[in-house]
Amino acid sequence: MSSNMKLKSQFTLAFMLSVLCLICFSGVAILISGSKIVAFDHDVISFIQGFESPLLTTIMKFFTFIGSTPAVAVISLFSLFFLYKVLKHRTELILFIAIIIGSPILNGLLKLLFHRARPNFHRLIDINGYSFPSGHAMSAFAIYGILSFLLWRHIPTRWGRTCLLSISTVMILAIGVSRIYLGVHYPSDVIGGYFASGCWLAIAIWFYQRYQEKKFEQRRPN
Repeated sequence: MSSNMKLKSQFTLAFMLSVLCLICFSGVAILISGSKIVAFDHDVISFIQGFESPLLTTIMKFFTFIGSTPAVAVISLFSLFFLYKVLKHRTELILFIAIIIGSPILNGLLKLLFHRARPNFHRLIDINGYSFPSGHAMSAFAIYGILSFLLWRHIPTRWGRTCLLSISTVMILAIGVSRIYLGVHYPSDVIGGYFASGCWLAIAIWFYQRYQEKKFEQRRPN
């Protein structure tokens, strides 16, 4: 496949994923607004919190910290340094920064829009603010999603790519589950956060691929 065809296929895929995530997020939001997902939320919370133990609580608090704003900021700075110094991804730094900054802004706007109160029947940590969508879930999906996208093409082996995707998936899921376990989010908050962040990630990549396509066409001889 030529470079131009590869760019066009990635361009199309990013657009389709953004639309799919938007539809799925809208579906979750509609279910929440109509109180159609209450039983699902309570059943999942009861199942996850049924495994409660001192050790598991410590582990879940660790993953929640990893998904917090200070930890995400530190991870982002190290990632920026790595991308700039090691892989020389000068143009892709803008995409990375846009994803990381845009995710919490979008989350704040969505929380103000939906005004969903947090669950209050069994909390293991104290936290304020609205519940939907989960900011931790959105941040985790954004940072590990964009790192997977940027690093994928620079890992030559299938084993290396499998490790990259596995680590990213585990981190995203563990951070989301930790919020449910600790009693500060409904499962639908976490699922909605994944879809919202997925939509934002796909849209940003769509614009980036469009920019790359234009650069390729400008370099192509007439």
